[in-house]
Amino acid sequence: MKDTIAMNLNPLVQYLKKSPKDFTKSDILKFIEEKEIKMVNFRYVAGDGRMKTLNFVVTHKSYIEQVLSAGERVDGSNIFPAFMHAGSSDLYVVPRFSTAFMDPFCEIPTLCFLCSYFNKDGKPMENSPEFILRKALKSFHHATGMDFCAMGELEFYVIGDNDNCFPTPNQKGYHESMPFTKFEHFRTECMLLIAKCGGQIKYGHSEVGNFTLGDKIYEQNEIEFLVTDAMDAADQLVIAKWIIRNVAYQYGFDVTFAPKITEGKAGSGLHIHTQIVKDGVNQMVDKGKLNSIAKTAIAGYMTCASSLTAFGNTNPTSYFRLVPHQEAPTSICWGDRNRSVLVRVPLGWTHTTDMIAEINPNEKPVNEDLSQKQTVEFRCPDGSADIYLLIAGLTVAARHGFEMEDALKFATKTYVDVNIHKSENKEKLDTLAQLPASCWESADELSQHRTIFEKHGVFPSEMIDDIIKELKSFNDLKIRDEIKANPSKMMELVNQYFHCG
Repeated sequence: MKDTIAMNLNPLVQYLKKSPKDFTKSDILKFIEEKEIKMVNFRYVAGDGRMKTLNFVVTHKSYIEQVLSAGERVDGSNIFPAFMHAGSSDLYVVPRFSTAFMDPFCEIPTLCFLCSYFNKDGKPMENSPEFILRKALKSFHHATGMDFCAMGELEFYVIGDNDNCFPTPNQKGYHESMPFTKFEHFRTECMLLIAKCGGQIKYGHSEVGNFTLGDKIYEQNEIEFLVTDAMDAADQLVIAKWIIRNVAYQYGFDVTFAPKITEGKAGSGLHIHTQIVKDGVNQMVDKGKLNSIAKTAIAGYMTCASSLTAFGNTNPTSYFRLVPHQEAPTSICWGDRNRSVLVRVPLGWTHTTDMIAEINPNEKPVNEDLSQKQTVEFRCPDGSADIYLLIAGLTVAARHGFEMEDALKFATKTYVDVNIHKSENKEKLDTLAQLPASCWESADELSQHRTIFEKHGVFPSEMIDDIIKELKSFNDLKIRDEIKANPSKMMELVNQYFHCG
């Protein structure tokens, strides 16, 4: 733990010498006073998935202590227009001290917090996505005695001027190095700032999406995080998207997390890796093999997959990405190391070979259980997702697996070990249920599964109603036929949702 704190790049962790989970109001006030903080920013995610901000000037200690003790009120009808109305819309935003970070974009010393929403009675706002995730995690632990953990793979396109120097072939560039990749320095700067703001990053790299259009180069990048508490995982993704956009603005680049940005090119996903933990130990692997706990959770994902799109694929362009042959899933199935499936079990260091000692003769073999790194990856979400609702939905789906009578049987039924998009596997493909092809179909699936999400009071019924209404408002049930008749319609939609989420 001491090593973790010593190497943490968050200035508050370095100064207070404690984990963010242990931060208190007195710690924050001490930091503000001794580090001469001039501004405090409350930041909170709205119904559009983007970060909102409330600024405070630190004029005297008693005032900022009051702000940190009571929060502040905001107009909920503008933050959540889909389900709050001007007649009764005041909300409180209350800072979560564990999320404190220094604003990397302000010359004036500025301290930021992510906030939670509370209603007029001082109770957590039932329809707040962040509170729904908290309820989902509590429900999962109550039902299983275990904890749900997660991490995200954040894909995005960086768009800048094309210098025609050291070009990368179209739709190539996976893990490419400079100078064939053009935005490596941009990506690494983003990674450093995310880490300083509390993000626990696994790695970053360039992705396969690479092409030129006019005088611009479009280069796909990815930043992947470490597995952590699911609430922390959601917070880190929200902050990361905000940082990436700000750094792009400073560089004069454009950045998009949109699921599709042009026809015939790879779209960007937001894959979520999940892990089930008890007392800090991964419960999904026994003796190097995926066990019944993991397969039970997977059965829950398989059951709820079609309705999870309501949280993770939230505008019409989401379904332009979910097509065969572009490493995006279309069928509801799972498999080992198989990128054609919806749920993938990636390589997990479940072997017993000490590869480091094998290739480095000066190293002594280390007896370490690296199977603790094993995760299960849910591959259909994209950058349009409401991150808190998506991870809450996955948590509920995993819990549902443990509530199913035939979970292991269903997991076996939906397992595949072939590329289901190849013609020789059509017979297998025909036996599998398919993901929705539109927001309208996603809404119908959510309607079918709503009792699963509403169980134990996790998702409020009015929230489910609002999501269904919003998805159906796109009126995209026949969108593919409309695009065939009018091909320009696809790019009209792509441009409309270019900066979604």
